[in-house]
Amino acid sequence: MPTMICLHGLTPEQEARVREAAPGWNIVFGRPKELDDKLFREAEVICGWSPAIEKESLGEGGSLKWLQSWSAGVDKMPLGKLEQAGVILTTASGVHPVPMSETALAMMLAFSRGLHHSVRSQLRGKWEPREPYAELNGATLAIIGAGEIGTELGRLGQALGMRTIGVRRTARPTPHMEETMAIEQLHDALARADYVVNVLPHTPDTERVFGAAEFAAMKDSAVFVNIGRGVSVDTDALVEALRSGAIGGAGLDVTDPEPLPEGHPLWAMEQVIITPHMGGSSERYKERVTELFVRNLKSYLADGRPAHNIVDYERGY
Repeated sequence: MPTMICLHGLTPEQEARVREAAPGWNIVFGRPKELDDKLFREAEVICGWSPAIEKESLGEGGSLKWLQSWSAGVDKMPLGKLEQAGVILTTASGVHPVPMSETALAMMLAFSRGLHHSVRSQLRGKWEPREPYAELNGATLAIIGAGEIGTELGRLGQALGMRTIGVRRTARPTPHMEETMAIEQLHDALARADYVVNVLPHTPDTERVFGAAEFAAMKDSAVFVNIGRGVSVDTDALVEALRSGAIGGAGLDVTDPEPLPEGHPLWAMEQVIITPHMGGSSERYKERVTELFVRNLKSYLADGRPAHNIVDYERGY
């Protein structure tokens, strides 16, 4: 009887869905520390990951054939060892567009209506209007990394009357983008945008994409929002751009380093909003990952290969 392990606490209903999709399997639900090491050597399929299971699942005698990541990003996983072991790796891409796009939208609305200033004034017990107040309607939104999350953000932006520009590896037409540019045209998009939202994943090609030159290309009133990866931004260059007034503000759900150390200058900047990497979090997260996993599981059992979100090890996503 083949073994499958699900490492994240699912509801009884979600566990039942997994069992229903894989009759005849030994399916184990539990946290890594709760399970016997030999289970990880025996497991053919694992949903979720922990560094604590790497030795057993990828070591000599391991049986792992397919690993379903609980997250969309896999940059912290042992990609080289997984590839060497011939493991199919799938991501949770597709479960994040709603919460992440709403996080970016919340930040843009906060900046446009000055909510970040009002909250700080409230904590001081002060009534301090801060003109001017702007509207998102009619503003230009540049989305860097116009994949599923970027597409959903583009839809929300258009619903509010924003002009949308998508930037991706190739300039192919993208839903909810009035215009799509290749990454080589990044500076052109930055120069036109009132709001720049970074949704880039972490790959060798995306490290420090945003540096001094990119912030200099932006309007001095523009707001930079990062819901992608912290390492895609040169943090020192961002601090200097904010200090010098080269850009108008920054909303950061991710940072480099993460979390920012105590006393880092970004903490004290009034034109900055920082959230604790919660952009993809939602009370519906497990529901969506379970749905994706079950779809992939049915495909794996039928064809020996999951149907969705297979990682290209060469690209890293």
